[in-house]
Amino acid sequence: MLFATQTQNAVEAYGFTEGIRLLCEAGYPALDLSLNVADLSELPSREEQERAKEIAAGYGVVFRQAHAPFGYQKFITRIQPELWRVFEVVARFGVKQMIVHPLQPGRYYGHEKEIFDLNVQFYRGLVPLIRQYGVKVAIENMWQRNPTSNLIVDDICADPKELADVFDAVDDPDSFTVCLDVGHVALCNREPEDAIRIIGHDRLGALHVHDVDYIDDLHTLPGVGRIKWDPVCRALGEIDYTGDLTLEADNFFTRFETEFYPTVARFMAERAKFLAEKVDSYRKN
Repeated sequence: MLFATQTQNAVEAYGFTEGIRLLCEAGYPALDLSLNVADLSELPSREEQERAKEIAAGYGVVFRQAHAPFGYQKFITRIQPELWRVFEVVARFGVKQMIVHPLQPGRYYGHEKEIFDLNVQFYRGLVPLIRQYGVKVAIENMWQRNPTSNLIVDDICADPKELADVFDAVDDPDSFTVCLDVGHVALCNREPEDAIRIIGHDRLGALHVHDVDYIDDLHTLPGVGRIKWDPVCRALGEIDYTGDLTLEADNFFTRFETEFYPTVARFMAERAKFLAEKVDSYRKN
């Protein structure tokens, strides 16, 4: 299986094209194009896009996945009305699937059915863009903080059964897939390997791989937190997961000076490769 990483921190530190170059040189065979901009005017220019594509092609690196902007108020007011612009950029890179967060309008507890129905309607509304640009949308599991305790609790799709139910209710596997955020599963007091088996081969098409301490959303390198990665890899092998192993662990970069990022990126790529090979070893067995 291919291993990949998000592009966000490298691009923020080095600029769009040089950040892409840094990750290509680190040894990743694939990249997840991070487009979490505050405003669509911040999307990379056409010139930057073409240059980044040239750089990646020179290293034999492919763009396999992307991440749309997120944050409920920002998304509803500034992104959704012109979401076609994000799809256009993603399609230009040849990306075949993009994570689009479910809508998180507020307190989930006590509003589960309302928020479930809202999101089924939201995702169905994306089908014209999906078909126009040929980019499948991946539905991700989320969390929120309890407004009183400030502890992390369930939000839409936190329960892997609900994540599967949203995918099934949208009822369009040609247009949608599931992205399981492994760290988010653990934060909501579940084990990632159990979620993998619940979602299963036919639904699971993408991963966000990062480690947590079961308390905070650390988004750090697998092995630094408390998730047990061997059972996770075993479960992915058992269901014959056919997507990529994509790191969303960029907070690991922030431990180091920007000048040291190339070394950090190479180490992270080696860790991702190790986990991907472990998944393949369990698949074969």
